[in-house]
Amino acid sequence: MPTLWYDATIIDIKNLSPNTKQFSLEVKGIDSFSFIPGQFITFDLPVSEKRLDRWKSYSISNAPSGKKIIELCIVRSENGLGTKYLFEEIRVGSVLKFKGPDGSFIIPDSLDKEIIMLCTGTGVAPFRSMLKHIEHLNLPFNKIHLIFGTRNESGTLYMDEWQRLSKMKPNFQFDIALSREQKAGFYNGYIHDIYIKKYAAVREDRIFYICGWSGMVDQAVSHIIDMGYHRTQIRYELYG
Repeated sequence: MPTLWYDATIIDIKNLSPNTKQFSLEVKGIDSFSFIPGQFITFDLPVSEKRLDRWKSYSISNAPSGKKIIELCIVRSENGLGTKYLFEEIRVGSVLKFKGPDGSFIIPDSLDKEIIMLCTGTGVAPFRSMLKHIEHLNLPFNKIHLIFGTRNESGTLYMDEWQRLSKMKPNFQFDIALSREQKAGFYNGYIHDIYIKKYAAVREDRIFYICGWSGMVDQAVSHIIDMGYHRTQIRYELYG
């Protein structure tokens, strides 16, 4: 079956942090764009003849709504041709070509288990999609704990949304770890310190979702297994 490509128009660009932007797109030629929270799309960007440079994948950060809007949370890479193009060339009204959705790192069918979401930087994007989907449909869930890591306070993403959701849903909690700055209200250190301490008592009704750069994900998987959890209790997605 041939790959189906779409055109999408940029309808909004927001600064989320000094090096992170939210891009909102409206898909052209369709009435609605369907996806499962946690999935991603892949752009074909006009930056090179090599597919490795042209095809760049980003997790969808909004919830499915029956409309044709996609939100993406993208951090600028120092040497990346793709993000250089997105941050310097793209404007509201620009049209981008993409395929998808793809990916199996998706919201679980059942929310009866405790879910611990571990992420750094824009690895929070698929979790935002899942959480907004849960909120939008008012889905019941057992417990969800989002643990987000960044270097300093300026790198926090969607903080106001996590605060609002925690007030609405007592069984949702979040922790923000700052690795290079000490600030009141934040954890000083790395995300690994938080879940290793809070979830040392192993339980079978618990599942860890992990998203971020490969080094962080590899370290988290190793820690969780060393804590005594089974591999079936771990799901992850790598960036880079």
